[in-house]
Amino acid sequence: MNEKNDLYDEISSSMTGGRIRRYAKVTTAMGGLAARLAGEKYLGIKIDKKQHASDLRAALGGLKGPLMKVAQILATIPDALPKEYVHELSHLQADAPSMGWLFVKRRMKAELGENWLSFFKEFDKKASAAASLGQVHFAEDKDGQQLACKLQYPDMQSAVQADLKQLKLIFSLYEKYDSAISTKAIHEELSERLKEELSYSHEIKNLKLYRHMLSDLKEVTLPKPIERLSTKRLLTMTRIEGLKIMKFISDNSDIEIRNKVALNMFKAWYIPFYKFGVIHGDPHLGNYTIRPDGGVNLMDFGCIRIFRPDFVTGVIELYQALRDGDEEKAVNAYKSWGFENPSKELINVLNIWANFIYQPLLEDKVRLINPSESGQYGRETAEKVHEELKKIGGVKPPREFVLMDRAAVGLGSVFMHLKAEINWYRVFHELVGNFDEKQLSDRQNNALNISGLLPN
Repeated sequence: MNEKNDLYDEISSSMTGGRIRRYAKVTTAMGGLAARLAGEKYLGIKIDKKQHASDLRAALGGLKGPLMKVAQILATIPDALPKEYVHELSHLQADAPSMGWLFVKRRMKAELGENWLSFFKEFDKKASAAASLGQVHFAEDKDGQQLACKLQYPDMQSAVQADLKQLKLIFSLYEKYDSAISTKAIHEELSERLKEELSYSHEIKNLKLYRHMLSDLKEVTLPKPIERLSTKRLLTMTRIEGLKIMKFISDNSDIEIRNKVALNMFKAWYIPFYKFGVIHGDPHLGNYTIRPDGGVNLMDFGCIRIFRPDFVTGVIELYQALRDGDEEKAVNAYKSWGFENPSKELINVLNIWANFIYQPLLEDKVRLINPSESGQYGRETAEKVHEELKKIGGVKPPREFVLMDRAAVGLGSVFMHLKAEINWYRVFHELVGNFDEKQLSDRQNNALNISGLLPN
């Protein structure tokens, strides 16, 4: 074995040992929480949630893997975790330590073959970005086309499986402490989406789907997949340039350009939903950039959710029910979302949250997405809902609710940062128009067929 392979194996061994040590840290943190929960439940010893949340953040921050990604998602789903945990987990950084050049060469050889470098005119040795599942390298092909190559870290499948087991433990411990929210469906939904993200072949299909759905929207730029340079664990796309959202905000005080960005993001997320029954479930700040003209660049398509057409109908019917004060229509809407036999008490609690989410769409006027001074979108309302759910014995949210809610909250937070002032009522009504479930179903089937996502 040559020197380079010796070094690779040595580093791989170190990574494996490091992963075991990191999982030990998380397990220790979980075990500590279990002991504290037992002490609180049986001995009356109050748990210091703030301190434990800090300990858990430190453990997860060292892990830098799928569990960290899940933690970031959970931090934006109302009621999924207590506010102390949300505060700590929201500070987890998306950037993980990147693989060195020896790792990259070995991985690229495994994906494209011995002569992989011959496909490129240039290939940056240093990663431009590194996240929970992989890292991105900029490159240039033989024709001078600028590319971005997303390369998955080694052994991510086993890491995801291990992390999902850890997540199940976290959820079970949380439910022992607080039974307001059943976490079974949340775990199932996050598990399926995370497993899909492991397949870059699946992500290419998602990208093709979005390129079809947004083909007429010039305000949104999407990369083109380069399939001859892509595999299940390597995704090569054309490179698109733009500013990160927070940099854009700091550089632009003009409310008109801020409003334009907000409007373009609203369209990028909700044209696919209301026209095709599809939503991008991860409005993470690293998944898009802003063009100088206020257009939006979408760059990550791993976390995509396809909904039943009647679910989309239910979303619109709930809007109508809140607008008209129609309780019967609200019940039918929640049932179409997947809430089973919702009681009158549960409907009243769910409507607290629904009124908050839909409020900007119910007022025919220019307004901020959230006029309150709260620094976190929806947190005060979520806490109120949480307390009310505990009083009525908790709720089992359907799987469909998880990423739909995350998208609404995530985008709301971006609109708050932008301080966008828009007539959301008119934007919504222009988009929904004369909604027809059959037309949506036909468009969805056609789009899924074109992208290769339609099941055989």
